[in-house]
Amino acid sequence: MLIRPKRSTLISRADVELERSFTFLHSHRTWTGIPIVAANMDSSGTFEMAQALSEHHMITVLHKFYSVEELAKFLPAFNKPDYVSYSVGIRDEDFAKLKTVLSKGLQKHFNFICLDVPNAYLENVVKKVRELRQLLPTHTIIAGNVVTNEMTEELLLSGADIVKVGIGSGAACLTRRKTGIGYPQLSAIIECSDASHGISNTIGCGLIMSDGGCRNPSDVGKAFCGGADFLMAGSMFSGFSQSGGKLVKKKRQKYKEYYGSSSDVAMELHYGKVAKHRANEGRYTLIPYKGDVHEFVLDLLGSLRSTGTYIGARRLKEFSKRTTFILVNRQLNTSIEQYDAETS
Repeated sequence: MLIRPKRSTLISRADVELERSFTFLHSHRTWTGIPIVAANMDSSGTFEMAQALSEHHMITVLHKFYSVEELAKFLPAFNKPDYVSYSVGIRDEDFAKLKTVLSKGLQKHFNFICLDVPNAYLENVVKKVRELRQLLPTHTIIAGNVVTNEMTEELLLSGADIVKVGIGSGAACLTRRKTGIGYPQLSAIIECSDASHGISNTIGCGLIMSDGGCRNPSDVGKAFCGGADFLMAGSMFSGFSQSGGKLVKKKRQKYKEYYGSSSDVAMELHYGKVAKHRANEGRYTLIPYKGDVHEFVLDLLGSLRSTGTYIGARRLKEFSKRTTFILVNRQLNTSIEQYDAETS
């Protein structure tokens, strides 16, 4: 897909405002920031990433494998609850750990909590969303992942404020290859945003967070143009000095580990083995080391502002209202990319 340019009265990229304000459906909290989120993967959802992205008013969802002791040390010192999210699964052990976190009073240091499972079509996920809403009535709940309208509505009606959208579109995800399950990411965004924005009360409406499918800054712009309220990315925030994963040196080149949460590497690292009833649904790879994440963030935000100037959108909120998509069979001219590889 490409986006058709439109007549614009903007003078400069600096005229495009990327910060948004939301008042959430159930938590009733109001949040202001740039709605781009680092995913709760080992490689992106780190303490160091949270510190870096908070400077740009962006959110980091911490990965699930920090100990309570590590969280107790970091969260009070960080103390920017609007820009960090706790992450929880649906296992009994996950909720037991959450209750320990609550018993220590750490919930005042994060305003978001993400209930993260690859398949949110399970009835148990809906039950856990309701349980989570009872435990944390004033926290903003992110729940997913889904790709269709009916489950978006179900999760919102059950207590979620933001529904995470995307199955099989992540760079480290093998779900489509292993199971045949998936949905084109832009189509899922359009369908689920339409459903979520129809669930409302006098306080606010339901929201979605696009999760996965971004290779380039243009993909982030297309997600917002399609109706996403928030955008989550994992691979885009991997490979930096603030990212997780081991630093590996090969042939005088530096790399960082990157692997999916359902990969055999992740399961062996965090659970000791791959359970016999499971398949490996995630990739393991090495990403060329990218240095400090701040330069990437500035480039990403500059790209988004440029998108706004091309379609005449002064605010990120207006992206979806100013967008006309065009279906193409080639969107990039890659004729000289080989020379980039030869000279790098």
